[in-house]
Amino acid sequence: MRPETKVHAARIRRRFADLVGGHSKAIDLATAALLVAAEDEPRIEVDHYLSQLDRMGEIGRQHVRAASGRAVEAFNRFFFEEQGFLGNEQHYYDPRNSFLSDVLDRRRGIPITLSIVYIEVGRRAGLYAEGVGLPGHFIVRAREENSVDSALVDPFFGKMIDRNDCQTRLDQVFGGQVELIDEHLRASTTKDILVRLLTNLKAIYTRAKLYRQALSAVDRILILLPDALSEHRDRGALLAQLGRLPEAIAATQRYVQLAANTEDLEQVREQLHLLQRRWAMLN
Repeated sequence: MRPETKVHAARIRRRFADLVGGHSKAIDLATAALLVAAEDEPRIEVDHYLSQLDRMGEIGRQHVRAASGRAVEAFNRFFFEEQGFLGNEQHYYDPRNSFLSDVLDRRRGIPITLSIVYIEVGRRAGLYAEGVGLPGHFIVRAREENSVDSALVDPFFGKMIDRNDCQTRLDQVFGGQVELIDEHLRASTTKDILVRLLTNLKAIYTRAKLYRQALSAVDRILILLPDALSEHRDRGALLAQLGRLPEAIAATQRYVQLAANTEDLEQVREQLHLLQRRWAMLN
């Protein structure tokens, strides 16, 4: 990484940490998601994309006001048919699908980023919209601001759904081993959504063996959830992949010290011993 890129990434990281440091309800979701993208893609101008969301929301508001029938249905026609947002099934694991800026540019993304765009444009268009983190999938619950009649929307597939559709999706992902319960349909907080976004990005980078970028995602998850033990474990593993053994040992030691009766504790202890032996051999 070039020195100027490091400086940029550090500045964006500080902005992200300052933004998400308070209560979840006070966090601007769109700005935080764009800062996730801006750390990895220095060319991104956050204000430009916030203005784009504002413009899209105003056009969406006009469509909702002019339409007869349910506001959510009118907004869906605007969002999916006119604006063309849809899931990127062909290139699902492209990291750009996790960057809100690229999703706005290309109108393609994964469930979490498409849901963020839907929520942010929907709110600007006069809807009340919130994220719903199903196991293995992410959707939105939306309604007109002064109505109690809400609908579930799947932005990845561009349609309204119901509980039966949610169960079908779980069956597809988990082979019929997970039954839909009310807890699965609870509203996600802004921090929940950002953690899910970064967790997906971590998985995509790890899958591509881009360990430095995966570590960056873990570090940002820990800004949101400092006590997330599994992230300290994964941080140690990623640092080891990068050859940063003293830091890897420290992160893995923290997990071992704080974890209690976790299924992988003995395995992680063995990994810690291996790291310590590797470091001893170099000194």
